[in-house]
Parts: sequence; C-alpha cells; structure tokens
Amino acid sequence: MTFGFIEAEKASFPINRMCRVLGGSQSGFFAWQERPACRRQQQDMVYLGHIRTAFALSNGTYGSPRMHRDLMDEGHEIGRHQVTYKENSRHSEQRIHLRPELRRAHRPAGLSG
Repeated sequence: MTFGFIEAEKASFPINRMCRVLGGSQSGFFAWQERPACRRQQQDMVYLGHIRTAFALSNGTYGSPRMHRDLMDEGHEIGRHQVTYKENSRHSEQRIHLRPELRRAHRPAGLSG
C-alpha cells in the first residue's frame, strides 16, 4: 500500500524522500513498479470491467444482486459480496455506487391510488 501511495504522489514529492519517510526503499519501489500484477489482481480488473459495463448498460438501474446474477449466468465465478466490494472499494479509480435509481411516476398530493 505504501508503494501505491508513492506512485500516486510522485508528481508532488520526491520519491527518495517519500520512501525514507514511509519506511520503504527506493529500490523496492522501482522493483514494485516493474512487477506484473498477480493473477488475482488481473482477475479483479476483468470483473471490474464487466461490472462497470453492466451498470452503464442498465442506465444505472442494476443493483449488485442483479449484477451478480448476470455475471454468474455469463459463467464468471464471483461471490455476491465481491460485486459490491469491487465497486465501493477505495482502490477503484472512480467510485460509482450500485444503488439502482428509483423511477416512480409523480402523483399530485390528494390523489389516492
């Protein structure tokens, strides 16, 4: 997590200073940059792409239970809580909440029905 912070802030502060303050090493930071993502991280990015696409195609109306069901129907093995976590995670570049928009017709006050 420290190296991720250094990567995000390297335009604002010198890398060597941040490594020293945060208790990391410069060589460790540069090795971290060159290291490929692990299999789990790669799979998470694939799921995140599917989740964001499904949410966009539903015009923001799909919630996480429905998206989970759709992903399972497509053959993806993902837990129901992972769908929500992937979107609400602070590791996401952009947060979108998987709460469907309620679309109800407006009724004037005083009408029953």
